[in-house]
Amino acid sequence: MDLAQLFHDLLFDYTLRTVAAGTAVLGLVSGTLGAFALLRKQSLVGDAISHAALPGVVLAFMITGLKGPTTLMLGAALAGITGVLLVIAITRLTRIKQDSSLGIILSVFFGFGLMLLTFLQRNPDARQAGLNHFLFGQAATLLERDVLVMGVFGAAAIMLTLLFWKEFKLLSFDRDFGASLGFPMQALDVLITLLLVVAIVIGLQSVGVVLMSAMIVAPAAAARQWSDRLGVMVALSAFFGATAGVAGTLISGLAAGLSTGPVIVLCISVIAAFSLAVAPNRGLLWGWWRQRRQRQLLTAELMEADQGVR
Repeated sequence: MDLAQLFHDLLFDYTLRTVAAGTAVLGLVSGTLGAFALLRKQSLVGDAISHAALPGVVLAFMITGLKGPTTLMLGAALAGITGVLLVIAITRLTRIKQDSSLGIILSVFFGFGLMLLTFLQRNPDARQAGLNHFLFGQAATLLERDVLVMGVFGAAAIMLTLLFWKEFKLLSFDRDFGASLGFPMQALDVLITLLLVVAIVIGLQSVGVVLMSAMIVAPAAAARQWSDRLGVMVALSAFFGATAGVAGTLISGLAAGLSTGPVIVLCISVIAAFSLAVAPNRGLLWGWWRQRRQRQLLTAELMEADQGVR
């Protein structure tokens, strides 16, 4: 298939267009919110939330009997919020540190979700078929109504991020200074975590709970290599996430049997690896070249000094 046909299908093929739009929304929102999670050194929170969302998806189906995107997303969101609140409670009320509490909640919630999935698989009612796709995602099942729901939730999250941009900036770089100015930093911390829950929830159907954390961390890590300015970093992170979503959709569409979610994660991993290698100022290759150049200059200066002594 040539590029012209591929882009033609991207515009006019219903399935490819719908999946590409959904994954682009996913990458855009997760990249935007992931940048703040990375700067606040809370990247593992995304992993915990994504795993904690699994029992919420299953319980939402068990209670309502519906598999609509809104119902399952709300269930996942409630479970994710519950997981975050439990992490905060464990950290504050016990001597367990945050990384350990995140690991506890991640494993307990994910294990509970797997147990519920196993129970449903033994249920003769066939309506539960497809819930296990939330483990690794199944982007090919996205419908226009799913993308619409993702777009509404994602747009709301991005609008709130822009509305509280100054406050989130203070929260990410100087929390104590923001508190001294009278900003409710604890409430802002909860708000940005809730927005992160939204970013994760809208991507569960496409990427799945296991791989969703990569869509939070990788775009932000790649963008951080290219700029020291918050605005530029967030924009690049959103762009990298959306690009990986569309590229993964196109690549998986070229070969039969390739799952879209894992391919998207591989695409964003390639972008992150490329950024880590060649980004100006921070890239490994540039760092190696600067060190080599400095050694050459130092050697030349020592040689000139030695000749001057003689």
